Amino acid sequence: MLWLSELLMREQDQLQSFEALLERVRQHAREGEHFLSSDVKPPFPDTPPDWEDRIEAAFTSPLD
Repeated sequence: MLWLSELLMREQDQLQSFEALLERVRQHAREGEHFLSSDVKPPFPDTPPDWEDRIEAAFTSPLD
């Protein structure tokens, strides 16, 4: 399972924006991750109000 909180902590130096986070979520899905938990709100200034929907969409449609 991909926990958003763990991803943010593990890669905090490489992730500088919400869009960069979406790309990492897509990459994990392409690599075979099957489940996602959006357990925390991303701390980026560009995090949109619909952040949970956008992360879920990136995870379930990794080829977009």
